[in-house]
Amino acid sequence: MSEIEEKVIKIKEQALKEIKEADGLEKLNAIRVNVLGKKGAMAEVMKLMRDVPKEEKPQVGKWVNEARQAIEEKMELSKKKLEQAALTARLEAETIDVTLPAKKQKVGHRHPNQIALEEVERVFTGMGYQVMEGPEIELDEYNFTKLNIPPNHPAKDEQDTFYITDDIVLRTQTSPVQARIMEQGKLPIRMIAPGRVFRSDEVDATHSPSFHQIEGLVIDKSVTFADLKGTLEIFAKKMFGPDTRTKFRPHHFPFTEPSAEMDVSCFKCGGKGCRFCKGEGWIEILGCGMVHPHVLEMCGLDPEEYGGFAFGVGLERIALLKYEIDDMRLLYENDVRFLNQF
Repeated sequence: MSEIEEKVIKIKEQALKEIKEADGLEKLNAIRVNVLGKKGAMAEVMKLMRDVPKEEKPQVGKWVNEARQAIEEKMELSKKKLEQAALTARLEAETIDVTLPAKKQKVGHRHPNQIALEEVERVFTGMGYQVMEGPEIELDEYNFTKLNIPPNHPAKDEQDTFYITDDIVLRTQTSPVQARIMEQGKLPIRMIAPGRVFRSDEVDATHSPSFHQIEGLVIDKSVTFADLKGTLEIFAKKMFGPDTRTKFRPHHFPFTEPSAEMDVSCFKCGGKGCRFCKGEGWIEILGCGMVHPHVLEMCGLDPEEYGGFAFGVGLERIALLKYEIDDMRLLYENDVRFLNQF
């Protein structure tokens, strides 16, 4: 047996063994390159042909071709098996058992702030109020001046208000919507103005630089403080339960006179005193009062003919109380564990 024949047989046997052991198409392709490629083992054998006597070249060529053919046939057969195995594995992975129950889709739901807002809106629209909106970027004139807040008032301090220019601010309350509606002169007015407001507060359990308020306004002839008290008592009972009691304490707001803060009896202990109401039996809920005559004048209304009342409540405060949430930051952190409770 010649040296070339030995090399061809050795290459063939080694190639067939590697093909049999190949467990992937990438390995199979690597064997093809190493054995049958332009720089492969069979190509190296063919270089030895120049040293073979002329009469022996046909026989040597026959050995090389037979070996190449055997390798290619084995490689093609192995390729088909590997491709079939890969297809079978892919089909098995993609198999769908139509008898299994469908995957439950996670569906979003209303935020606790939105739930509370919709409940407040239902209460007041049920009493004939309209829901009005206004710009969040507001003129100083509407945010302060027309609400009887003079230039030297502490509320205009930059520590409380975000100023864009000297005359433009991020609104600190939704009361400017009331001023804009009064200017239109379409009376009587019964409205609430919910919306986002901004104040320069540090973030903690009860404060945020961006939060939501709901301001209410009624303008008509012969409106009294008794109308205000009756309206807010209905609101409290609808929001916190029919046994809820209300209490009004004197206070001061620039845009109302007289002014008051309203407390509601603790709906956890019924006014007996508990951890929720800090043992007092009452919870402060909102500020209110009769619209200041000067505010009516600045908005083009005659205070001798028309009067009214206004009130304002923090939406987050309602949500915190109603759902017994002890940290305002939970409303904004998008923690699914918290939000799933609603």
